[in-house]
Order: sequence, then structure tokens, then C-alpha cells
Amino acid sequence: MSGSLKGLLINVAGVVQGVGFRWFARRVASQFGVNGYVRNLYDDSVEIYVEGEETALKAFLDEVRIGPHSAHVSNVRVNWTEFNGKFKDLRIEV
Repeated sequence: MSGSLKGLLINVAGVVQGVGFRWFARRVASQFGVNGYVRNLYDDSVEIYVEGEETALKAFLDEVRIGPHSAHVSNVRVNWTEFNGKFKDLRIEV
């Protein structure tokens, strides 16, 4: 793996619950080889924490900004963090 390892905390707002967004995020994470979790929040947004190679995280973020066809992403907040290496895949939390 080339490049630096980072973490990325993402909050996605809009029409993002009940439209398959968590499953979309899991599929895209697998595609780019990033790991972490995704969960719905009580304010109707989706929180995603992913970690991996910085280039892969940026590509993942580009896809999340678009979302699945059934979603409408209106706002994305991003916070870069340190890599901690505790995840083996992207798990969907309920």
C-alpha cells in the first residue's frame, strides 16, 4: 500500500436514510479497500468512519458526495483523523 494511512469521519445530510445509503457505502468501501463503519444518526443524517490509504479515502469521499441513485445528498462534513487500524471491513451499524 502506497501513500499515507489516514482516517476520515464523514457526516452526510439530505435524503440519505431509507434509500440504501449504508449498503451503497459498504459496496464503495469494498471497491476502494477502505474499512470502518457506517450508521444512521437520529438527525436523519448518515455517519461514516473510514480509514485506509489517503488516495482511496479521497476516491471513496467523491462517491459518497454523489450517493446512490435514490439518495439526495445536500451536505457533507469531513474531518480527517489519525489511522487506528482496528477495522477489517466496513460494517453497517444499526
